[in-house]
Amino acid sequence: MRSFIPSYGDSKKPMQETHLNDSTADHFLLKTTGKTLLIFTSRTCAVCRVAKEKLPELALNVDQLAWVDAGENGGLVEKYEVFHLPAMFLIENGVFYGAINAQLAAWDINRQIALALDAYPAELP
Repeated sequence: MRSFIPSYGDSKKPMQETHLNDSTADHFLLKTTGKTLLIFTSRTCAVCRVAKEKLPELALNVDQLAWVDAGENGGLVEKYEVFHLPAMFLIENGVFYGAINAQLAAWDINRQIALALDAYPAELP
């Protein structure tokens, strides 16, 4: 188990971003090293538009953001059991740490990331 000492990222480090779909997500998430915040959004969701604008600017304790358009990728929505948008999940080095249920604020997302990393990991859905 990891200790509960949240790290709040380095605001000077550029955040890597990628867009995933049903056919690219598994390969990307399994091969990518570091912490990835997988984020499901939709073009018709107002909060999702705010998330897409705000999250890349926050000092998050992740190496990359991976975006999924929920409206166009029903396979991933079903696989990750997405029931609300935006939905965030943590993956580190190909290992699934679960949902990140937090406000769109760095302190809350980083706290939830630290808690997720302290739990037992699972295989990717």
